Amino acid sequence: MMRAPTAAAAFLMLTLAGGLVGEARAADQQYLVSGRDSFSIGAGDIKSEVEYRGTQVLTITRRGGAMRYTAKVEYLRSDQGATTDATADYVSDLMPSGEQFASADHDPDYLTVLNQPFSAQLDATTLADLRSMRSAVPFDFPSPFTSSTLHGRLERIGNGLIGPHRALGVRFEAGGAMHGALPDRAGLTLDGSIVMRGTAYYDLESALLLSLDATVTISGTVSNRSGNDPVTIVYRRTIRANEPLHGNTAQSLRPPEVTRSPR
Repeated sequence: MMRAPTAAAAFLMLTLAGGLVGEARAADQQYLVSGRDSFSIGAGDIKSEVEYRGTQVLTITRRGGAMRYTAKVEYLRSDQGATTDATADYVSDLMPSGEQFASADHDPDYLTVLNQPFSAQLDATTLADLRSMRSAVPFDFPSPFTSSTLHGRLERIGNGLIGPHRALGVRFEAGGAMHGALPDRAGLTLDGSIVMRGTAYYDLESALLLSLDATVTISGTVSNRSGNDPVTIVYRRTIRANEPLHGNTAQSLRPPEVTRSPR
């Protein structure tokens, strides 16, 4: 059976201007994370689905003039009914110049909060810009699979509550044409389109990412030596801030709801 391509760069396409910055909270930020990757080709003859569910901790420390962001995840990976325990970690250093460097990337399933389409924390200027946004803003960024450019729009969707925290929400959508080899199947070439949609909420005090729902859909026709077949690939990731955990209680926890409030 053909394995679904990994999420790869699909969740590395976009960060808000300003990126990771700011003073760290006194305590580590904890999250619940879930995801699903699905792949189908032809008339449903070949299918693959992988699901993820776990918890993670984001730690922010100062190292000289730089800020280090470290995310560690413990999760269950279910692939075609076979479930295994897994771990992941990702380390990103923000230099005083504003440059970001991935010091460590051990996140093959793209579940850490540092390995997503939006930054884990915003600077004060970017947060203020979002709060004052009154209409959708266009943006462009490179396609994760080709050298073409995807075109999208970003808009504010008002304030809400993530657990006890007041948060500012934004919605994003972008898409474009896609042509190229599938990430883990160099012999297969896909012609079609790619669309990314989602919402993100940031804490109004710390500017930390508190909630993210992101979906990337790739659809088109895949070519190989035997002919052409329709293909659909969907990547989904959901991350929610959670209060500090006590003991190994990941299985019993549920993500807090996002409650919208008037602007």
